[in-house]
Amino acid sequence: MKVVKKLHQCPVCEKAFPTNYKLMRHNSIHTGKKPYHCPECLKSFIDKSSLRIHQRVHTGEKPYQCSVCLKGFIDKSSLKKHQRMHTGEKPFQCSVCHKDFRHRGHLNSHMLLHTGEKPYHCSVCLEDFTEKSSLNKHQRIHTGEKLYECSVCLKDFSNKSSLRIHQRIHTGEKPYQCSVCLKDFIDKSSLKQHQRVHTGEKPFQCPVCQKDFRQTGHLNSHMRLHTGEKPYQCSVCSKLFSVKCALVKHMRYHTGEKPYQCSVCLKDFIDKSSLKQHQTVHTGEKPYHCSVCLKNFTVRSSLKKHQRIHTREKPYQCSVCMEQFLLKCSLEKHIKTHTEEKTNQCPECQKVFSSDIVLLKHMTLHKEHKPYRCSKCQKGFSLEKSLVKHLKSHTGETQYKCSEYREGFPRQANIILHQKIHEAEKPHNCSLCSQSFSQKLQFENHMRGHNTEEQYQCSRCLESFSHITHLVNHMITHV
Repeated sequence: MKVVKKLHQCPVCEKAFPTNYKLMRHNSIHTGKKPYHCPECLKSFIDKSSLRIHQRVHTGEKPYQCSVCLKGFIDKSSLKKHQRMHTGEKPFQCSVCHKDFRHRGHLNSHMLLHTGEKPYHCSVCLEDFTEKSSLNKHQRIHTGEKLYECSVCLKDFSNKSSLRIHQRIHTGEKPYQCSVCLKDFIDKSSLKQHQRVHTGEKPFQCPVCQKDFRQTGHLNSHMRLHTGEKPYQCSVCSKLFSVKCALVKHMRYHTGEKPYQCSVCLKDFIDKSSLKQHQTVHTGEKPYHCSVCLKNFTVRSSLKKHQRIHTREKPYQCSVCMEQFLLKCSLEKHIKTHTEEKTNQCPECQKVFSSDIVLLKHMTLHKEHKPYRCSKCQKGFSLEKSLVKHLKSHTGETQYKCSEYREGFPRQANIILHQKIHEAEKPHNCSLCSQSFSQKLQFENHMRGHNTEEQYQCSRCLESFSHITHLVNHMITHV
């Protein structure tokens, strides 16, 4: 092996070089002297050969070609670096962790991870960077400069790599494939994020509630729940949103845009999730199953609401009277009874309702009029849904099954009451005699036994009753 003697030494940094020419070229780093200028862009260079190579950027000349993929390059060193992609050669190794690299520059950048050094500083926001190229990309955020334009859709980008990835949308190229499910992706970062679905990895944690996330973007969106920040505002109605996708979806209500179409009935939808939910109408698919009663649902949110029946969770609480509700819509209706005028009040019992429709349904309790009659036993009902439930007693249909003995019940309320027998739960306790009850209605009837005062009074004749059912039956005599 031939040993090259390095006889020419720099007097400033004492670095040695094999030739005087290379030493002189190196000295320009210390002096800052760049005597050769490009007539096209006025960029300066330390020597004539560097200027000559640079000018090929303007002429488009690429005299060096890869023998494998025929890609052209402006200089020999670029071709040599490129050929390592085909040979797999990585001649530069980190002395700390022994990781190998194709290019010396990549190794130098990697070494900064071990030293913690960030030698490049943004003059605007003072953020530090390990590489000059990263600083250049970052500074375009402040200047708004976007040098790279897509030739298809004319969209602008601040860096070349972002443009290259974007162009794959038009070409359909997806060079990165998941080794588990074989799904393809347009860039490496998308593949890396996807692979966490298979590994279960959630490397990003909320510092407030310790919830874990697969992507840093999901964590950032979640953090706004704690801070209350809503940086995205609708330009039409000024409504604020915590995430950009929610604003994009909301804007479609103003524009009327419905970009997602059902392939079966051609109905249009605002977002992909609404289309997916609609398609279950055609397929009959109900992929979400309740583990307690085995009931199936088309969407996850419906299953989640249903499960609260079994867990008795009531996550929505009224801030005025502290009453709790299973559903948000139920809370919103209830709040109206505190905030709105009592315009929907029953003239018979003075009970207030959230809407005139609910009031009209309630009024049928005070009247004898029962327009819905059972064809089997001629029993009358004030509401159609009450008749539908009653008909199940004739057909023997039992929609709700007990998970213990598989006993069937026609109504959901019946099975909830029945399950308390297995649970031996009696949450309603009498403070006078210590007797316990599984149902609230039983407890209230029991308490009236201690209280001799008759609480329900007829508004017509002022006669009083201990039970509301007795009062309702009495009201019929006035009709």
